[in-house]
Amino acid sequence: MEMLEKLGEYAFLVCILIAIVTGIASSVTDVSAGWIALALVILGVIVGFTTITEKEVTPFLLAAIALTVTSSGGWFLVINEAVAELGTTINTIVFNITAFVAPAAIILATKSVYELARRK
Repeated sequence: MEMLEKLGEYAFLVCILIAIVTGIASSVTDVSAGWIALALVILGVIVGFTTITEKEVTPFLLAAIALTVTSSGGWFLVINEAVAELGTTINTIVFNITAFVAPAAIILATKSVYELARRK
């Protein structure tokens, strides 16, 4: 189990790095966002099943909510007025991180609801 947890930790870090690098690359070149998002979603499912412990579920879900709200609004686009494409790049990075975190959040939220219903 310890090996699986370590693998999950590394997968989490790699996914965040992929999200950042592809977010930056998308402003420089024509990167296929669909394939990147699909890869991040698949990795998010894996991490959701393997990495997050029961103690970490609530903080993880809270962080996932914050990321989802942030990525849905395009909040950083106003930065483009000061520095061309910087806001778009930040938006893409946040969207990519959300594409990775959202599947794990869905899995953990479903598990939590199931556990709450089961205990009653």
